[in-house]
Amino acid sequence: MTHPLGTQTAPRRTPLSAEERIRAEVNFVPLVVEHLVANGRFRVTADTAEMVELFQAVARRVGDKLQRPVVSYANGRDIVITFGQVGASGLTAQETRSPLE
Repeated sequence: MTHPLGTQTAPRRTPLSAEERIRAEVNFVPLVVEHLVANGRFRVTADTAEMVELFQAVARRVGDKLQRPVVSYANGRDIVITFGQVGASGLTAQETRSPLE
């Protein structure tokens, strides 16, 4: 199919299968751990809801592995994973919020 000069179609993304998602989570954990320990944060492009969900799951696994609070911040284009703040109760601010808020 030809396109008018200077225009291109956006690539279509195929959703990850359940197996691919699990493999991605498991394989990204060591990379994110390495970056967090070395730099204090990990940043990656996550411009779809699926990628945000994937890296939020990775952040949870990293927190479990390091036994430290880990948080993720997404802005619709990137996601940043970093260490969370521990309050007096030992919980992060995210963990102390009510699920109804």
